[in-house]
Amino acid sequence: MAEEAKKRKISDAEPETSAPSVKMPHIQCPYLDTINRHVLDFDFEKLCSVSLTRINVYACLICGKYFQGRGTNTHAYTHSVADGHHVFLNLHTLKFYCLPDNYEVIDSSLNDIKYVLNPVFTPEQIAQMDSNTKQSRAIDGTMYMPGIVGLNNIKANDYCNVILQCLSQVRPLRNYFLREANYANVKRPPGDSLFLLVQRFGELIRKLWNPRAFKAHVSPHEMLQAVVLWSKKRFQFIKQSDPVDFLSWFLNSLHMALNGTKKADSSIIYKSFLGHMRIYTRKLPPPDADDAARVDLNSDEYKELITESPFLYLTCDLPPTPLFTDEFRENIIPQVNLYQLLSKFNGQTSKEYKTYKENFLKRFEITQLPPYLILYIKRFTKNTFFVEKNPTVVNFPVKNVDFGDILTPEIKAKHNGRTTYELVGNIVHDGAPEKGTYRAHVLHKPTQQWYEMQDLHVTSILPQMITLTEAYIQIYELNQDPKP
Repeated sequence: MAEEAKKRKISDAEPETSAPSVKMPHIQCPYLDTINRHVLDFDFEKLCSVSLTRINVYACLICGKYFQGRGTNTHAYTHSVADGHHVFLNLHTLKFYCLPDNYEVIDSSLNDIKYVLNPVFTPEQIAQMDSNTKQSRAIDGTMYMPGIVGLNNIKANDYCNVILQCLSQVRPLRNYFLREANYANVKRPPGDSLFLLVQRFGELIRKLWNPRAFKAHVSPHEMLQAVVLWSKKRFQFIKQSDPVDFLSWFLNSLHMALNGTKKADSSIIYKSFLGHMRIYTRKLPPPDADDAARVDLNSDEYKELITESPFLYLTCDLPPTPLFTDEFRENIIPQVNLYQLLSKFNGQTSKEYKTYKENFLKRFEITQLPPYLILYIKRFTKNTFFVEKNPTVVNFPVKNVDFGDILTPEIKAKHNGRTTYELVGNIVHDGAPEKGTYRAHVLHKPTQQWYEMQDLHVTSILPQMITLTEAYIQIYELNQDPKP
């Protein structure tokens, strides 16, 4: 009797604390046909729906709810007895169990559930992604293209969704995060859990590109929880924010979490997006005529200062909108060419910048183009009273955008003719400055088809329609073949 009681005590224990010498029996489970794959959703935070603990959580494969433990008197055990739900999955160990009998279930028919929880990609599968044009079928029969799936908008997180969707199309970034082995062994200082942001982003990328998903959309809930935590609530999913602020914070945070340094090849973030520019700064004399007359322009204070600066994105300034209406008393939406905006970085165009006390004249000269170039088109102007939006339409080509035109001949020669880019991501703002919404356009490389993505809504779109939108953030990919 004592020996039997001892065995019962061991079998009721949690798997993490079970004695290693005891092997649990593998019995043919008679309840596998009760599993309901339609209700399974592993995108949400892995915590018990009763106790809200994150330790030793199991998913009920019949109703989809999460419960803690599987021993006697645990929430999962109680649920199995009270509701007659018997098959559970440990969300950490990826092992299946039958409750309340408490034995492990080993059956190959459950592998699809395990894959949805933790998609795994081989190097061969990743290499074939850019040539795979095959659609996948979700459990409800919906056809979807891996990598082109919607993201849930929990309340006001569309500003995050558009950034995450566009970054998931950056191939070196995607390939890096699809292989968990690339970043699983990154060491962080004791007590620093910033690496959680990397893990959550990797999980999201793997789910977005999952060819065997149960549904044709993904919830970024866990990813956003990590964002709220590590931005110290600067970015939330219940309050709208600026995508460019989130993009800047997110790329720098990922770079830090991957132990990136100032070196260009120190992280996948810098390898993909880091460029370099030279900034020429000259202090301007005071606007007051009497003060300006006493200034010695040849002094060191007014000499031009040259600094080298890295960048992850370029800020493009739109020209002011016209104040007057046309003869029909209607405002004409102004248009500007992309190359006109890029002339800011040719090293010759000067722009005045004002601070509280002093004015400066600055010139920007790009010295190194990155593999992926991000453009931020500055549409919003803040003053003391309100935020104003500039609706100017930017005319830009989708293919063969030559950024070599803004480089000096010497710098252009260093690039060996590789200065043409192709648009792969475009983020648009619609509506009023502080009440509008964001949507993204992404290019599916294998089919060369453009898609418009606004949260859960995914539709194909003609590239000609993209150029008519109020572009806000753009991502360009360097063409692999040098320009002849």
